[in-house]
Amino acid sequence: VQLQASGGGLVQAGGSLRLSCAASGFTFDDYAIGWFRQAPGKERGGVSCIVSSDGTTYYADSVKGRFTVSSDNAKNTVYLKMNSLKPEDTAVYYCAADVTSVAVQGKCRTITSTYTSPYYGMDYWGKGTLVTVSS
Repeated sequence: VQLQASGGGLVQAGGSLRLSCAASGFTFDDYAIGWFRQAPGKERGGVSCIVSSDGTTYYADSVKGRFTVSSDNAKNTVYLKMNSLKPEDTAVYYCAADVTSVAVQGKCRTITSTYTSPYYGMDYWGKGTLVTVSS
């Protein structure tokens, strides 16, 4: 099982990027697929989450209205479109999947709340992709 995040880079404030999270070794079912980020010296925090079975989406308050999460289940890929980027969005972004929880909506709500945890009880993590937003 593998998750591969990609699409990071350097962008000016106000710009956009689209991150991709490609999964291999399992197919999307009724899972919670989350995006997380960790800035230098800060705890990892949840950014967004999507329920792969029905496309229900969740967002942290800090990114609502600017970020959009979507999934292409045929491609086993989840996307995070980030618009109106701010310098404070600079971080390493990770995707992760929870394939064992039954209450996936609750898991997504936890991920996008103010709760922080090193791994959020997610089953699989991808390597991060760096997003740098210059002012």
